[in-house]
Amino acid sequence: MGIQKKIDKPAKQHLTLYSHPDSGHCYKVKLMMAIAGLAHDYQIIDINIPRPQRPESFRKLAKFGEVPLLTAGQQAYVQSNAILMFLANRTKKFGAENEILLSKVREWLFWEANRLGFSLPNLRYARRFAPQNYPAGAISWIEGRYKTDISRLDEELADGRTFITGEKLTIADFSLCGYLFWAEQAEVDVPRKVQQWLQRISKIPGWGHPDILLK
Repeated sequence: MGIQKKIDKPAKQHLTLYSHPDSGHCYKVKLMMAIAGLAHDYQIIDINIPRPQRPESFRKLAKFGEVPLLTAGQQAYVQSNAILMFLANRTKKFGAENEILLSKVREWLFWEANRLGFSLPNLRYARRFAPQNYPAGAISWIEGRYKTDISRLDEELADGRTFITGEKLTIADFSLCGYLFWAEQAEVDVPRKVQQWLQRISKIPGWGHPDILLK
């Protein structure tokens, strides 16, 4: 009879999320971690000060000097959608269950970064924080982009699916909803199907509004 050797699984590294209460990109990550029940430390970085003046310990880890930053042991992860992909792979949930689903999720992550993740955050920043930073005509142009983007999302949800890729909640949903719970701060309309989708997300155990989760 052969001797069976027990192989211990490596312990998962402790997580720390560096964030700021005004960042919807941070909210994407914080929301996933809350719903997934992922224990982590939480540190707020003041993004209102110039990047070179932010804490040196943070700047050494955040290659672009931005939040969110997630550390897992000695490894650092930046860019919200990349962090979501890391966490999905870590949990083997939220779109990482199989390659077919993951390929659909990736498509939405890239779409979000180029479309809704550009237009909506810029509108919110322009209208709530710093309109003087935008040249004449820029805000109306960005609003046009937003209307195109949100119409596309509403159209996608019009077939009655529960979440963006089907019946499973995935990191694509976390990515897309990141700034939409602050839509009123951007002074934009949210179409009915998108509102209903946001309501479904808000009923998931662990959900919290960004004003609460990012404190």
